[in-house]
Parts: sequence; C-alpha cells; structure tokens
Amino acid sequence: MKKISVFLILIGLVDSLNAQSTLDSIQQLDEILVSDTKLNQYATGIKIQVLNDSVLRFNSKSLTEVLALNSNLYFKENGYGMVSSPSFRGTNASQTTVVWNGININSQLNGQTDFSTINTNNFNSIAIRSGGGSVQYGSGAIGGSIHLNNKLAFNKHFGNKAFASYGSFNTKQVGFNSSYGSDKFSVNGGLFYIDSDNDYKYLGTDKVNENGEFGNVSLNFNLGYFVSGKDVLKLYHQTFVGDRNFSGTLNTVGKSRYEDQNFRSMLEWSHISNSYTSRLKVAHLQEQFKYYENKDNNNHTFGKINTYLVNYNFNRKISENFQFKTILDYNKFIGTGSNFGDPERTVFSVTGLLNHKLNERFEYNVNLRKDFTSGFKSPFVFSADGSYKASEHYRLTLNGSKNYRVPTFNDLYWVPGGNLNLVPESSYQIDFGQEIIHELFTLNLNGYYIKTENLIQWRPTSGAWSPANVSRAQSYGVELELQMACRFNNHHFTFNSHYSYTVSENLETQKQLIYVPFHKGNFSLGYNYKNISAYYQFMYNGDVFTTDDNLSGPFYSVEDYNISNLGLNYEVFNEVKQQLVVGVLVKNIFNTNYQSIAFRPMPNRNFNIQINYKF
Repeated sequence: MKKISVFLILIGLVDSLNAQSTLDSIQQLDEILVSDTKLNQYATGIKIQVLNDSVLRFNSKSLTEVLALNSNLYFKENGYGMVSSPSFRGTNASQTTVVWNGININSQLNGQTDFSTINTNNFNSIAIRSGGGSVQYGSGAIGGSIHLNNKLAFNKHFGNKAFASYGSFNTKQVGFNSSYGSDKFSVNGGLFYIDSDNDYKYLGTDKVNENGEFGNVSLNFNLGYFVSGKDVLKLYHQTFVGDRNFSGTLNTVGKSRYEDQNFRSMLEWSHISNSYTSRLKVAHLQEQFKYYENKDNNNHTFGKINTYLVNYNFNRKISENFQFKTILDYNKFIGTGSNFGDPERTVFSVTGLLNHKLNERFEYNVNLRKDFTSGFKSPFVFSADGSYKASEHYRLTLNGSKNYRVPTFNDLYWVPGGNLNLVPESSYQIDFGQEIIHELFTLNLNGYYIKTENLIQWRPTSGAWSPANVSRAQSYGVELELQMACRFNNHHFTFNSHYSYTVSENLETQKQLIYVPFHKGNFSLGYNYKNISAYYQFMYNGDVFTTDDNLSGPFYSVEDYNISNLGLNYEVFNEVKQQLVVGVLVKNIFNTNYQSIAFRPMPNRNFNIQINYKF
C-alpha cells in the first residue's frame, strides 16, 4: 500500500512538468476562495453540512451554541463560557477534529479544541463533515470534523460589518469585520471582543454562578495577491487571547483561573492552471496556557506547544471526469510545560486522493494515507466514498474508512500519570446516506457504524489517574435532517431540524459510554415579512450516564432537558451600500433548570440585544 501512495505522488510530479494551460476565470474563483479545496472535491459520498451566512450572522457568536442548535452534535459544557467539548456520533472530543483553512488545529496537549474559545465572527464559512476523515485531516478525525474557513474574493468590492450586543449577566460583545478586493488583490480581517460577569442564578437554589467571569479577544487577518496570472500568494493569521475563571459546582465554589493564548499563521503559494494546481503551505501554530489553582496568588502551572508545518499538494485534472491529488505533509511539535517536561514529535505523511466521475449519475473517491511518527508506529489508513444520483430528486451516498488517533503529550508525559506504552487508537466506520431534494424541502437520512480499538481512557490507579489502551467501543445510529422553505407574497417561512439516535457502548461491558445521549434533536422555525424577521429555536438532549456502570439516579446520570430560544430582528434600513438591523434574543425562555455536566447548572432565562451594521 505504501508503494501505491508513493506511485501516485511520482505520477503527479511528472505530470506537473508537462501540463501547460491558461487560467480560466471560473476555475480561478472556485480554487481561490477557499484554501481547503479537498473538503468538497474529494468527498462526494460524505455528509457535509454548510452553515449559511444568516445562521452565522444572527445567531449567537458562540460556536458551541450555533452547532448545538443547528447540527447533530452534542456538547458537554462546564457552564456558560467554560470548557466546551463536542461529541460526534458517540465519539469523544479528542476524536473530533477542528480544521482551520485546511489545517488540523486540535491541541497537542489533550487532543481537543475548546469550542468556547472560537467565535463565529472570525469566519465566513463553517462546514460540518460527518464520519471518519483521518486520510485527509490526520489524527483525531474519527467521529467527524468542523471546518473553519476564511474566504478571499478576488473581485472588486469593499465592505464593512460592525456588531455590538449587550445581555444578561453584564455580557458585552463587540465585533468588526472589513473586506476589500480587486481582480488581483483581496484582504479581509476582523476583531471580536467579549466580556461577561457570568453570574447567573442556580435555579432551585439561593446560589449564583460564582467565579465564572470570563473575557477574550480574537483577531483574524487574511490576504491574497496574484503575483502573476497563474500564481497567487495568501496569508492567513488568527490570534486568540483569553482570561477566565473556572466556575465551581453546586457543592463547591470555584477559585481557579485560566489564561490561554493561541496564535496561528499560514503562508500559502498556489500555482493554478486548467489541468493542475500546485499548492505549498508553511504554517506556525502556538498554543500556551497558565493555570492558577487559586486566582488570589501567583502560583501556577504552564504549558506551551509550537507547531511547524510544511504541506505540499498537487492536484492533477486528467479530464473533466478524472482527477487525483497527492499530498506531502511534515509537522514538528515542540513542547514545554510544568507537568509534561519538554517533549518533541515529528510526523511525516504521504497521501493520495483519487476522484472519478464515472457518468452523470455515479461518482466515487479513493483515498490512501501513511504517517511516519517519531516514537511509535502509526497505522496505514484509507477511505472510499461514492454517490449515485438515482433521479433528479433522489441521491444515495456510501462511505467507509479506517481512521486513527495518536496519544497526546498529556497522555504520554503528564506528571503524574503519563503512560509511554500507549499505542494509537484505530477505528473503522461505514456510513450510508439518502438525500431527497424537492422544491419545498430537502431531507437527509444517514445510518452509520463505528468500531474503535485501543481506546485511550484515563482511569484511577494507585494515587493518580493514568491513561491506558483499555477497551474497544462501538457506535451506531441514525441521523435525520430536514430543511424546508416556502414563500407567500411577502411572507417567507423556513424550518430546519435535526434528530439523532446514538448507541455508543463499551464492547467489554456492553454499557453506554458516559455523556452520550441516546436521543438528541433540535429545530428552528423562521418567519420573515418585509423588514421584520422572527425565529424560534428548540433543542432536546436526552439523559446521559455519568459513570460506566450506567446506574440511574441524581448521582449517576444527568436528566434529559429541552430549552427554547426566541429572537426578533428589525431591519431599520436596507440600502445599496448600507444596512442596519437591530435584534433581541431571549434564551431559555421557559426558565428551564438544566445541566450539561453533572452538578454544573447552565444559565436561567436571559436576554441579548444586538445591532448589526453593514456598510
């Protein structure tokens, strides 16, 4: 299999010497707007949901809330603004990959991304890719991946967006985005700030959320320039600086504080023609933190990871119906921390992707990847997917893959408890989907099965917690999505809904894994009339177990809950060059007392007033 991957690369390099063509303007737009082109080009049989601009613009700026209310993802939250972890098809947060402009940005410390540190104001395209994706996106892409993209539009334009809001618990948010472009040059950027006392009531008690204050600022800047008719340089940068206290529980008052910073920079060169595209990416990522057990003194632990990345990919278009891509990827990780020493890791990967459109109805992809990781052996992974358009209104999809997750620095080196004998997790998955498209609605139904071996779990040992490859797990279930829209004169109605049934169990104990609900669903109903729009959001999370024994009761499970939000927007004016929209959002309108994680209550009824100004 390794020979196959190398062979594909050699073919690509030879063809690149012979390919000669002119730049087509339509292809230029398709290739340049988004850096992560393989998300769509080599994923015909993969379920991908793209959140449109209206969802990102008028919903909460929290990525957690946007995804929880508009997708099948389930989230565990340690309270509002605290650590937020996703569960994708019954897998855990370290088995969900976050991809920034084509780069895997999961932490090298715990293998996760804290979704409370990401706001939607920094991105103009967010996609949800369900199912295994380790071939294309590396370690951790077992349950699925979240794609955060910054588009660069090479046409004449200039626009600005300003956002401001104020809400309950003295929550203040301010954001600004600007974009400018011409035929050869494009630049956009934004700044976002949020600050909150976060002192909401614990319903049913006389307590409030103490020590929950948080604030953060994020900056993004993206630039593209055509050096020639076929060559373009692009620069992407993002900075996040956060400072928050960690809330306590119903029984304890929090005293800790957490400071974290993330810096991401990437320079990309692309050479584009009708028959091939060559791309070189060079990136530097840095994550660092300081943790204060007691915020009132200066004693703290710390950690820092620097990631250096070089990625080269070559896409060869043999014909209108056949293309392939080869990818060479090198990563160097250098860490230092008070609890894990000074670890280093290098990873080199070789990837081959193939896309074939057999006819107007059937299209398929075959993907291969081999990683060479210092310290241990990474598995060979592969995937295949395809789609069949049975009619104009009905499409079938099928995909299968082998995926993996390597142990993180915390898993290996954390003191006390790290385990140097860990091996990578490996997983097999298959997904079958059906899509019905009608002029009034779109219906998607997917069934899946995931089997994971060498699952890494932290368990109590003598004197400390330690990770081990202790179990095998399986997940299976169904997902349903329905989108509807209709218009009567000036009245426009929309309806979007998601439902998932998930069984995720330890094969040794035959018990459901903790914090995985059997049932999860949501829907939103929108109404628009001239310059007024209103929407209602509903989310239901089934009860979850908090221990491996699957015992019931207040100390062993978290009860199911549902919450509702209601929003109203008024378009003050909408002219050719400027638009002003004022809105109000009331969350948890029925004042539901609920918890996402045991003994950590979520906010009571609260409101948010926002202003969006586009000019």
